[in-house]
Amino acid sequence: MLVSLAISDVVLIDRLSLNFDSGLCALTGETGAGKSILLDSLGLALGMRGSAGLVRQAAKDGRASVTAAFEIDDYADISKILEEADLTGPADGEALVLRRTVDSEGRSRAYINDQPVSIGMLRRVGDRLVEIQGQFATQGLLDSTTHRVTLDGFAGAAELSRDVSNSHQAWREALDLFEEANSAQAKARADEEFLRYAVEELAALDPQPGEEEQLAETRTMLMNGEKLVEALNAAEAALTGEDPVEARIGAAIRVLDRQSGASAGRFEILVEALGRAAAQLDEAQSALHTAMADAEPDPARLEECEERLFSLRAAARKHGVTVEELPALRRQMEEQLASIDDASGQLDALRKRCDAARQAFHALAEKLSDARRKAAGKLDKAVHKELPPLRLEKAQFITVVEPLEEADWGPHGIDKVRFDVITNPGAAPGPLAKIASGGELARFLLALKVVLQDAGGVPTLVFDEVDSGVGGATAAAVGKRLAQLAANTQVLVVTHSPQVAAHAVAHMRVEKSGEGETVTTSVAPLSDEERREEIARMLAGATVTEEARAAADSLIRGHDA
Repeated sequence: MLVSLAISDVVLIDRLSLNFDSGLCALTGETGAGKSILLDSLGLALGMRGSAGLVRQAAKDGRASVTAAFEIDDYADISKILEEADLTGPADGEALVLRRTVDSEGRSRAYINDQPVSIGMLRRVGDRLVEIQGQFATQGLLDSTTHRVTLDGFAGAAELSRDVSNSHQAWREALDLFEEANSAQAKARADEEFLRYAVEELAALDPQPGEEEQLAETRTMLMNGEKLVEALNAAEAALTGEDPVEARIGAAIRVLDRQSGASAGRFEILVEALGRAAAQLDEAQSALHTAMADAEPDPARLEECEERLFSLRAAARKHGVTVEELPALRRQMEEQLASIDDASGQLDALRKRCDAARQAFHALAEKLSDARRKAAGKLDKAVHKELPPLRLEKAQFITVVEPLEEADWGPHGIDKVRFDVITNPGAAPGPLAKIASGGELARFLLALKVVLQDAGGVPTLVFDEVDSGVGGATAAAVGKRLAQLAANTQVLVVTHSPQVAAHAVAHMRVEKSGEGETVTTSVAPLSDEERREEIARMLAGATVTEEARAAADSLIRGHDA
């Protein structure tokens, strides 16, 4: 519920700080005192539209500011919204604080617990905290998108509604998978001819890992064959000249072997080292002869090598990959062809899964539709009982549940729900917000709220001049129903009716004082004696008489009893 409201520099309000309790709170005052400014300020904190016109002309920093604090102990849905937006909620026992500023150029900023948020996020949270009902309001039951949720709450079908939403999501996910697979298969079928040709081409080419590097090295050697052969011949000559190296190493080994006994084994290390050198020399000579054979000029072999290398590179350019990636591309294309051949079975499985998910959703949605249609009749009867005391005895309230086309099915089910009214006999029914006049609209909303009070909803309700155009017994009936609502929900009512104000457990008076550019609006909580005087003023007008005070006492005692 709303626990405090701080306002600074909004229109005629300089500085204002108010505290609120549970129950019914009446806001009264002369016409033009600024009650609407108070509601505009609260709406600003809830994320409703703001403008530069709300900024008081004498504002020192050229900015209006409103801060509203709420207790949200039992409102887990708000905590979920905050978590989804990665916002920190209040600690246990602390208030949730919404703050909004608007500057003289119309720029607006919003905060939740001093964390910057979008106006949309502020509105999303604010809509779950407060409903402002009245002829100029656009939220709550005046928003037709809330009618379906409201009916589900009245029907006790909130859990079934969640099941329908989850089932719809499962159906959509299955449908997305099927459509994705179907699209992929269609594309694959369109590319099948190209794939088969490309796979045959790559199979004939048969690229191997590392082949490009090997071919490039061979090509370089063949292209420089004469120079390389000349260098290799010179190297061989150096090793096998008049006094070959291997002969000298062999002679050294033989000499040392003959004296190995006299050396007491010390020559063995030298002989082993010379032996390793002889073996490595043999390997070097063998590699030298192989290199000479490879480097021998061979135009036919060079042509063959270049043709193979250029074919590989041309294929890589064609497919937009490197030569090294050609083997993997070939395997990928072969897998795509295999999947095309196997896709029909996969699509059939996905289609069956999609059909099953649709049937499951539709079965739950039909069950929810039945619950809605049954609840609609009960809601209409319950509201009808509330209308005569509110001077709406000739009016009718009609809950319309209409089936939607399949294209419009959604997480909400397969129905469209709206509240229609008939205000005059013989007239055609129409939307609640468009058919009823300001006073009628407020009383319709009050009747609905009384009927729906056990169906859950926001913790704070605000009624703006719900008693407009009525008095006497009707005003008393309005006050009684507001008090009934306030037993479980915090209710604030802006009223000109003493009969309504007398039902309140808290009473605040809105006053305007000053002249010219120094006019300001203030709000003062009233003591019991001040409350008596204010209700007497509402009864008598400008001059409060003893008779009016006595009548005020009678009203207060009658409702406090």
